[in-house]
Amino acid sequence: MSKNFDTLETRTADQRAADLARDLPQLIARAQATAGMGATLAGIDAAAITSIEALAALPVLRKSALVASQASTPPFGGFASLAVAEFDHVFQSPGPIYEPGRAQPDWWRLGRFLTASGVGKGDIVQNCFSYHLVPAGMMFENAARAVGAAVLPAGTGQTELQVRAAKDIGTTAYAGTPDYLKIILDKADEMGERLAITKAVVGGGALFPSLRQFYADRGITCRQCYATADLGNVAYETDALDGMVIDEGVIVEIVRPGTGDPVPHGEVGEVVVTTLNRDYPLVRFATGDLSAIMAGTSPCGRTNLRIKGWMGRADQTTKIKGMFVRPEQVADLVSRHEEVARARVIATREGEMDAMTVKIETRASNPALYEQSVLDTLKLRGKVELVPHGSLPNDGKVIEDLRSYE
Repeated sequence: MSKNFDTLETRTADQRAADLARDLPQLIARAQATAGMGATLAGIDAAAITSIEALAALPVLRKSALVASQASTPPFGGFASLAVAEFDHVFQSPGPIYEPGRAQPDWWRLGRFLTASGVGKGDIVQNCFSYHLVPAGMMFENAARAVGAAVLPAGTGQTELQVRAAKDIGTTAYAGTPDYLKIILDKADEMGERLAITKAVVGGGALFPSLRQFYADRGITCRQCYATADLGNVAYETDALDGMVIDEGVIVEIVRPGTGDPVPHGEVGEVVVTTLNRDYPLVRFATGDLSAIMAGTSPCGRTNLRIKGWMGRADQTTKIKGMFVRPEQVADLVSRHEEVARARVIATREGEMDAMTVKIETRASNPALYEQSVLDTLKLRGKVELVPHGSLPNDGKVIEDLRSYE
């Protein structure tokens, strides 16, 4: 079996940039032709958007806008470039949010992940992702078929039957949430059955190191991906186990929470994704997840950028003294002073009252310089504490709630 799913994974940086310069203007133009993205990208010269740097000047699309558009223009809010009847599937995720799907090979682009995990021709994949309303089951089935594997569409639950099927048909690979495979294996032990599963491709939950080791001790190689119902695959682990390689069908930016402004590589921020899917061209879609771009390329030989994986949520909106404080307000505070690098709002309690401290990375030494800006942007008074550049944690947080709710 080939080590790589396709040649795109090993392009040089120059070739990837040249391909992007060719493809990105076409994608932007196609997105502009939809009612949903067209409103967001009105007035943009598609021909001028030929790089990630140019892309960064475009507005960010938030899930709340997608939900609102779908409510007024069901089912896809005008963001799909095809009519509903031209898709093979329509899915519903909690919200509700509706996502399209197609049966063409590897439409959600998980084939690279499965190939990197050693899944391919000759494997039988027990697909334990849900097939009910949500797209996860079909996403992994679509990918398994693209790499030549057979699929048992097992879905969730009925663990004893899962064990029986895995034993009878000789399942070699598991697809599902990280923890459900352990439930299957424990049930198999209880039933006195030994299963032939040696590979696991997981997502939709945290893969803790102890759980990965449990599988390794059972002779099962377990790899995880970062994928969403809206975007398909975003990034995936390889044998190097050194971050997650960004999929070739998306462009990933890491931005300062509450803004669309990219942060330097290595700094934690919100994951913003542009998908090159011509059927559903989402441009600068904010995931609400935190991560960071890693330096260099993967030792496995794939040449795209890597992210550190899921590092929390970017939506840090917090109510202090009865007022909501949002990440975009903190970003506004920072933008008003060119000498300020970063800021963090910290919510605490003093007795029975809320208290707010605003830590500001700056070379200035007089907190009074920022008191009015804090009031203007956050609509609250609080203690201003000046700290040296680089002293705030690199964790993507701009609002930290230290209050105990117990």
